[in-house]
Amino acid sequence: MLLSRRSLLATGLAAGAVLPVLRLPARAQAASETLRFGLSSYPPNLQPWINSGGAAGSVSALLHRGLLSYAADGSLQGELAESWQPDGDKAWVFRLRQALFHNGDPVTAADVQWNIEQVAGEKSTAYLRTQLQGVERVETPDDRTVRLVMKQPTVCVPHWFANYYMPIVAKGSTADDPLGIGAGPFVLQGQERGVSLDLVAFDKYYKPGLPKLKAVKIIAYPDETLRVAALQAGDVDLIDYVPWQSMQSIEADPNLKLDNQLGPFMYLTFNGRSGPFADPRIRRAVALGIKREEIVQAAFFGRGAPLEGLPFAPETPYYDEAAAHGWRYDKDKAKALLAEAGVADGFSCTLLSTAQYGMHKNTAEVVQQNLAELGIQVELNMPDWPTRVSLGNRGQYEFAVMGTAMESPDPESLSSFVDSSLSPSYIRSAGITVPGLNELLAAGRGEFDIARRKEIYAKAGQLVLDQAPMVTLAYRAQGFAMRKALQGFRNLPGGLSFYSLSTADQSFFA
Repeated sequence: MLLSRRSLLATGLAAGAVLPVLRLPARAQAASETLRFGLSSYPPNLQPWINSGGAAGSVSALLHRGLLSYAADGSLQGELAESWQPDGDKAWVFRLRQALFHNGDPVTAADVQWNIEQVAGEKSTAYLRTQLQGVERVETPDDRTVRLVMKQPTVCVPHWFANYYMPIVAKGSTADDPLGIGAGPFVLQGQERGVSLDLVAFDKYYKPGLPKLKAVKIIAYPDETLRVAALQAGDVDLIDYVPWQSMQSIEADPNLKLDNQLGPFMYLTFNGRSGPFADPRIRRAVALGIKREEIVQAAFFGRGAPLEGLPFAPETPYYDEAAAHGWRYDKDKAKALLAEAGVADGFSCTLLSTAQYGMHKNTAEVVQQNLAELGIQVELNMPDWPTRVSLGNRGQYEFAVMGTAMESPDPESLSSFVDSSLSPSYIRSAGITVPGLNELLAAGRGEFDIARRKEIYAKAGQLVLDQAPMVTLAYRAQGFAMRKALQGFRNLPGGLSFYSLSTADQSFFA
């Protein structure tokens, strides 16, 4: 029996837009063949190519596949493309495998070309629109070959096509159905708006013998306490966003297991169009005025680490110890910057966050308390998650708490947070352009030599530290919890944790 589903709606569960459904014959499923997934939020929408948050991304990872994805060790692996390689300094060639969409049509080069054109189109609101506008042309010499010719050399193209915001759907399929027709391991069979989604296995999935599950029942539990209770009671088999205060009890439960990764992080974005945060000195003062260890303890119960600078992982060639601590707490320097900016006595402002996720709420409260010590009086705005995303996309905030991860191991992922030429998004600041930064990021994308790339990103990183177009706060443990009987599901390493539902095609109950 599900825990208080109707009562959740009565207490404010955000309802997403009605999603078109591809109707399939209903099939009775044995309990051991159906994964019951307690999801932290009902997806605001499931349109392909749009960033609607991690919950929508998890569902997309079940319904869709792109050309590439990430393996359990974080390396790139083929999906709809069985191989990929550079061709000269500007082109990439993808060789498609034999695969079918959910309507039974084959996945062809023409489908891939159409997807790229839709994402890069003039009126597109796609997350990767700006990146794919760098495509000069798409060649399709045969049905299974795609040759992508870029306007400039671009080393990170494969990572773009591993992003779950770049699924490949059947050509023209979004005209009558905004969801599109995908080629993933599961098909959307039905839904109860704002409450649940029912998925069934696609019997013509291109990976032999997969998916092992017959169905996935997704149930939205925006209340994290109820989400944990549902797992402990056996009402669901898997939950995301395990609250940090519950991790110890889950680890101690002989029927459950916890899979954690340290990589996602919390940070601040700013509205630079007007108001105090248009001044980089004030943004930098904020960066220096936050006691990050307090966030680790208050929001993550010690299961995290302070993040005082650039979010490059230590195991990558682009990590620099000094840059990683460029915003170390320094109250005196923060107050001096405020005085230099003409607000020595502080000012009042509003911080956008959300009460739906404890990590966002608790992080915002620590920021509020720390900045009060600098004379900055912060009022908290805590709407539900879909509203917070909408306000962020529209730039209707002064500054905001955000949490996500580097989208790939490539340093190009920094662009997602600080490149002002990209389409507006709630994950990055609004109206802030750092002179010279976009040009350095573009140079980094086009440089294949690692030593030269390191020099470029070191310069870009220094600009980020000096101008603070975003301010990092803390790494956090990102956890999935599940019944021990669930096998094959993997929490992908580091920042790739958000892509983990792509491993559900290999999941089964022992």
